[in-house]
Amino acid sequence: MWIPGQKLQGGKYTLEKKLGQGGCGVTYLAKNTNNNQVVIKILKNTDTDTCDFDKYQQDFVNEALKLKGCQHPHIVKVYELIKQGDLWGMVMEYIEGENIGNQALPLPESEALLYIHQIGDALKVVHNNGLLHRDVNPNNIMVRAGKSEAVLIDFGIAREFTPDLTQTHTVIRTPFYAPPEQENPRAKRGAYTDVYSLAATLYKLLTGNEPESAISRMFGEPLKPPKELNSNINDRVNQAILQGMELRPENRPQSMQEWLALLDIKFPSTPPVNPSPPISTVGIDYSNLNKLLATGRWKEADEETKAIMLRVSGRETEGCLDNETILKFPCQDLLTINQLWMKYSNGHFGFSVQKSIWQSVGGKPGEFNLEHWVSFGEHVGWRSTRHHQIFFASWTSREWSYYSQINFSLDAPEGHLPRIWDEWRGGLELSAIALRLLNCDI
Repeated sequence: MWIPGQKLQGGKYTLEKKLGQGGCGVTYLAKNTNNNQVVIKILKNTDTDTCDFDKYQQDFVNEALKLKGCQHPHIVKVYELIKQGDLWGMVMEYIEGENIGNQALPLPESEALLYIHQIGDALKVVHNNGLLHRDVNPNNIMVRAGKSEAVLIDFGIAREFTPDLTQTHTVIRTPFYAPPEQENPRAKRGAYTDVYSLAATLYKLLTGNEPESAISRMFGEPLKPPKELNSNINDRVNQAILQGMELRPENRPQSMQEWLALLDIKFPSTPPVNPSPPISTVGIDYSNLNKLLATGRWKEADEETKAIMLRVSGRETEGCLDNETILKFPCQDLLTINQLWMKYSNGHFGFSVQKSIWQSVGGKPGEFNLEHWVSFGEHVGWRSTRHHQIFFASWTSREWSYYSQINFSLDAPEGHLPRIWDEWRGGLELSAIALRLLNCDI
């Protein structure tokens, strides 16, 4: 283990003290050369002689890279990965405050719902990046000192997932907040796994009591409705918690967005990561795109997005983008466009969402495959059933939707917008923009 006073990276960081130790990692408080405090996390098991050491280190690095791609105001920031000797370290934001479980519970319903809205919004970004947190609980949610801002921390057992695909997972979990599928390393997992944990967290925030564990419930112990413990809980919220904590995954809301809708929370969208006004490195004015997205004018925003990208690339005459210009597209402008879409759709639309879906169907950034392109089109709702009839013969087929058939609303599937590509070149352009997002660390 590292020790207080130890210098890392040639003096770039100085360890101050050990903050804590969880199931997988150890965290330290450190200061950088600018005298700013940061948190540095390393693996708990640092025995380099064990046969699994290299695998654990690789998993740790992969987790850090994935987490670094989950940019959201309510997710702890990852600044960089460092290597000191044989150990990798993850340098993260230091959050001054306390975990939400240490607050005076139960919280007023409005305050609890504000925090749950913020963390649920963050988890949508996590899920869109192909990750499950798998350890959402009050101890892993920090509240910034002097602010009503919750931040999701400790991604130590976060794992990549493919929805409803059976994969091997560790069974590390926090009792009372883990759903039944986390007891079985070969059970299917999905966004509904984190839904259970966030619903259980809301149970604790509103009652002050731990909910009955999934294990106990499977052996016959009932889950007491939260409203029985706190009569001030709204009936709608009470029902949403119970539905989110259903033992059978198929009976829970299947996405974080679906569960948050049950709560019917009336809060403004999460503010953008970028400062306002939106930034351009080539003099583009993003105020119109910002206004269109803020008012939910999705079709006009889609058209404006394409017009902006053509203007940035100098291809207004051609009327379309090509791989070469996409791979040179300014990172800051690409980040701005993506964050505006992510902000006003609450993580439902955006290029980074499409990149994650492209990768989930087997697509690789920078490589085009027709089978993957068709599968992507099915996932984001760009292909639809068409009925044909010639004389007495009739049949149906799955074909690419015309632009007039695109669903310009939040009811559309995740990744449905922006739709600035056509079906013939779209796969080439999407794989190129996925690669550009990767190169720009978006």
